[in-house]
Amino acid sequence: MPGLISSRERVGLRPLTAVLLVLVWGGGVSLGAQTAQPAPPPKQAPPAPSTTKDRDQKPGQENALPSARSVIDRHVKAIGGRAAILAHTSSHATGTFSMPAQNITGALDVYGAKPDKSLVKINLGGIGDLVEGFDSTNGWILQPMTGPMLKEGHELAEKKFDADFYSDLHEPGRYASMKTVEKMPFDGRPCYKVSLVRKDGGEDIEYYDVETGLKAGASGTRQTAMGPITATQTLSDYKKFGDLLVPTTMKQSQMGVEQLLTITAFEWDNVPPSTFDAPAQIKALIK
Repeated sequence: MPGLISSRERVGLRPLTAVLLVLVWGGGVSLGAQTAQPAPPPKQAPPAPSTTKDRDQKPGQENALPSARSVIDRHVKAIGGRAAILAHTSSHATGTFSMPAQNITGALDVYGAKPDKSLVKINLGGIGDLVEGFDSTNGWILQPMTGPMLKEGHELAEKKFDADFYSDLHEPGRYASMKTVEKMPFDGRPCYKVSLVRKDGGEDIEYYDVETGLKAGASGTRQTAMGPITATQTLSDYKKFGDLLVPTTMKQSQMGVEQLLTITAFEWDNVPPSTFDAPAQIKALIK
């Protein structure tokens, strides 16, 4: 009957709460939209300097690997530069979300705005909409299987951290430490593995392509209504929208499920503030 969810679909829907979290965790200007325009391959950035020591690097080791700060700054330069990032105040990406093994596909919208607002919507047709939002104060999830839910405690604090619109800059005040751990293969290419320890004690790992300087992926653990969930994502197919390069293909794995997100359109600075208003079902839960 129309509107009913099969047992197979129920299994597939279980990780979707975490999907929304990971989407925004990859956020900042990395997901943000104009009709996609093919861009020339990014020019090879100059070798990352290794003169800046990381706080966790041992004396005498600063020349072994580029510092985490220089690796991140090289990525920022490669996608268009700090000034171009800071010039934008909102973003809207559209595309598709799919879980190939479960035969689930949906339309994807990702919104962001400064300083730390976000909204992610996945439309699954007859199944319904899955929505996750953060309005700088309240975080919530709406989905067919559970109805409206508010984020609280550590989960809410992590959402505020992840919703930072300028997260690509990795401002030093956001982290207790940054360290380039090693040079290693990731997604079939040599990458610098960078450890980012947040002030709450959690650690995020990011991978940066040695040749291009672009961010190739990340892994980390976040608290969800289902408990802590660890996800790994790969980023590829960077294209230029306006003055910044954006990854248009994201593959992610969590809870043994593979997911694919493809961005087809992207625009900057055209998101109404009301986009991030909590819906009525959520307002009813806010005390």
